[in-house]
Amino acid sequence: MIRRPSAGNGSELEWFKSSYSSSSDINDCVEVANAPGTTHVRDSKSVEGPRLAITHHAWTDFVSYVSEH
Repeated sequence: MIRRPSAGNGSELEWFKSSYSSSSDINDCVEVANAPGTTHVRDSKSVEGPRLAITHHAWTDFVSYVSEH
């Protein structure tokens, strides 16, 4: 995954989108931000909307599972 910083919304987190998104709409993507001990996930179309915060271990397990299937 190549990281590209997303357009800022003024938050303290630095959000990234994958350059491997298969959508033709560059805004149709999931964004990820890392903080100490936590990975944050949000919908790029709703940057002020809900966010999911999970442990780095859980995020790594999820990404590994998705990559295998």
